[in-house]
Amino acid sequence: MKRLDRLSLGGLACLLVLVVFALGSLAGAGGDPDAIVGPRLRPPGPGWWLGTDNLGRSMLPRVMEGVGTTLLLSSIAVLVTAAVSATFGIIAGYRGGYLNELVMRLVEVLYSFPAIVLAILVAAVLGPGQVAALASIVLATIPLMTRLVRAAAVAVSQRDYVTSAVISGARLPRVLGRHVLPNVAGTIAVQGTYALSVGIAVEGGLSFLGFGVQPPQASLGVLIQRGGTYMIAAPWLILGPGVVLVVAILAINVVGDGLRDQLEPRETRSLT
Repeated sequence: MKRLDRLSLGGLACLLVLVVFALGSLAGAGGDPDAIVGPRLRPPGPGWWLGTDNLGRSMLPRVMEGVGTTLLLSSIAVLVTAAVSATFGIIAGYRGGYLNELVMRLVEVLYSFPAIVLAILVAAVLGPGQVAALASIVLATIPLMTRLVRAAAVAVSQRDYVTSAVISGARLPRVLGRHVLPNVAGTIAVQGTYALSVGIAVEGGLSFLGFGVQPPQASLGVLIQRGGTYMIAAPWLILGPGVVLVVAILAINVVGDGLRDQLEPRETRSLT
């Protein structure tokens, strides 16, 4: 297996820094995000390195809390997406027939909705909050992952070792769990990284519109929405969480590209 290139390593380093930020928030390393530490709307300086908000709270611990909230929600949603997509994608790809048609038609219905529109519909039904954000991310990321896992399962199910396992009398759960799943795991891992970036974007957009995480809890979307009110007078309120959101999405996509090159190499290999 090749090493990750420098770009992928850089993206991984940025992602690790964000994870450390999130863990630091849980440990209280940045301070109390709800504590008033100075005057209102002060620019970055000693004592409040990312400035203060409209209530005089330091933006640094609030951004750290926002990173933790956004990453946690998106990660949980992607784990649920991976489990659901792997189950239905593998079964549909291996079994085929009416079951495959049913799964793919349901996936296409979800895929026909833009992610943010689907998220708003889910929030309208469930009501604003973290549950709506989780459900929105899951429904927005399931269609593509299910389609790709299903395509990989179709290719794997035609391999000789799968046919041999069936001929030898192996039951369906054993065939799927021991022979099909390990060989589509690379597709699941790669698509998981892309789903995580989509999840962060959906959570940010949904919270920005007021349908996701609700104040006083901070998320990147909430901080950007609140900072937008003071964009002219205090641009640092939107700059900090906005930059972190963009860096997080770019870093995850770069890491995903590196994983794809590792697990799904596209170049033709010589047999000699």
